[in-house]
Parts: sequence; structure tokens; C-alpha cells
Amino acid sequence: QVQLVESGGGLVQPGGSLRLSCAASGIIFSAYVTGWYRQAPGKQRELVARILRSGISDYVDAVKGRFTISRDNDKNTIYLQMNSLKPEDTAVYYCNVQTVGWGQGTQVTVSS
Repeated sequence: QVQLVESGGGLVQPGGSLRLSCAASGIIFSAYVTGWYRQAPGKQRELVARILRSGISDYVDAVKGRFTISRDNDKNTIYLQMNSLKPEDTAVYYCNVQTVGWGQGTQVTVSS
């Protein structure tokens, strides 16, 4: 059975950094389009970043230049490196595998 397990969320000050991880079992990440989404209170879940099967990535404008999505094929894990964090980045972040499903989510809070 497929499982997606996220980690790395927490509380960070504005301007700080966090790295989120999503480890998969029962599926090979490199065979799918994968990505990170986020959902803030009272808002729709939105795409943050995707990484294609080829390894090419793309980002929404709100995080471009600050966030980096990557994939470690040996560890079967995807990451979201988040730098220069802003309070508006506060949300629950979810790992997604296209056509397969979602992780449980991990809370990121950016606050002084």
C-alpha cells in the first residue's frame, strides 16, 4: 500500500528557513509527477511547486526564487527547501503524487 510520510514542519521566524521531506513507500517517485501544496486557514489548497519525471521543476510566482523542490531517487524522497520565509507562507503543507494521493500534511508557522 502506498504511504507518503511528511516531516520538517515547525515554527520559524520571518526570514528563516525550513526543509520539508516526504518519504514514499509502495511507489517510486521518479515515475510520477510530484509536488507540494499548501492550505492556509480559510483558503483553498494551492499548488506550491512540482517536479516532473524528468527532474524539471516549476513554481508558483509567490514562492519563486525562495523555495526549491528536489528529489533524491536513491532515498525515494522529495524535499521542499524554503528560504526567506514570510508570515504569508504559514499553512499546512502537503506532499502529492499525481493520480495516487496525498501525505498527511505538516504545519509551517512563520511568526516572530
